[in-house]
Amino acid sequence: MSKWIWLVLLVLVTVIVVGSRGTALNGLFQQRPSPAIVERIPVETLQPKPESQSVNIALQVSADKLLAHIQKLDFQRYTTIERSRTRTYITTELQKLGWKPHLERFAEGVNIFAERLGTDKAAGAILVAAHYDTVAFSPGADDNASGVSVVLEVARLLASYPTPRTLQLAFFDQEEAGLLGSKAFVAKTARLQNLRGVIVMDMVGYACYTTGCQQYPVALPVTPPSDKGDFLAVVGDTEHLPLLSAFQNSQTNPSTALNKRELNLPAVLTLPIPLKGLLAPDTLRSDHAPFWYQGVGAVLVTDTANLRTPHYHQPSDIPATIERSFFTGAAQIIVNATTNLLESSNVLETQPNNE
Repeated sequence: MSKWIWLVLLVLVTVIVVGSRGTALNGLFQQRPSPAIVERIPVETLQPKPESQSVNIALQVSADKLLAHIQKLDFQRYTTIERSRTRTYITTELQKLGWKPHLERFAEGVNIFAERLGTDKAAGAILVAAHYDTVAFSPGADDNASGVSVVLEVARLLASYPTPRTLQLAFFDQEEAGLLGSKAFVAKTARLQNLRGVIVMDMVGYACYTTGCQQYPVALPVTPPSDKGDFLAVVGDTEHLPLLSAFQNSQTNPSTALNKRELNLPAVLTLPIPLKGLLAPDTLRSDHAPFWYQGVGAVLVTDTANLRTPHYHQPSDIPATIERSFFTGAAQIIVNATTNLLESSNVLETQPNNE
């Protein structure tokens, strides 16, 4: 089936298509050279932020802590030794925060899993995850130290924050080798029975603010939302629209935020994918996809990867290319959405009146 046909179908589900990360949508989107960027320039959001309940000051992300993790992970995480070194860092950080991480070995690698029980067992669990490996020759600051950093920040903020739902954390190995870590994770089907939703971060730290620096698919049958790369994209399946809605309603700063400039939250553009990606197979190449196959609602949160950054899978993907304001805002949006999902007992499957 042609790309035009399935893109039209996406329009019929009333979404704005913005794409996903490079490995997730590399075949769907044509990779083009990106123009030079202007770093660290605060921008106005693309659209008015919807009203939403503010989060507690205790749940305000720390830009310094986020960037410190990326600095600590400033090395290639490709070989067995390098990935072991990465696991040591992640597990040590989790233990400092009071978590009890577990190593889960599979044939090609090792995942890291941790859990903080909720107050209502029947409410189920929300999993927050990111892959920690890189391709060869890239230190992967954006891909995917940025995602790992956000999971660690979620771990810090919510370690002792009681919620009805259980909070689970996962750090997947060997994503770059074919989603091997997340496939191994979902193979333990018993653990999926209590899982209500999954949030996967894969490249959430890069932004560009010059006209034309954001690329889009060829023959996109909708008007692009922006010619700048200053938004956060969230990809989910149409069977779990309330999970996507949690991100549409997560753009309010903590009411007592000490530094509003630090928390200049970017716009969020959501992309619901119908039929578990059957008509858009290139949207399945990231760690959310194995959960879709198992009928579990999952979203991929991304800065759109090679559609925006010229550093995708390159040696130049270093901490200096992370855009601090955008990255901090993206992390706050993820924390807000995660907190809202943990505090709610709402069903996350799409109901007939939502279709």
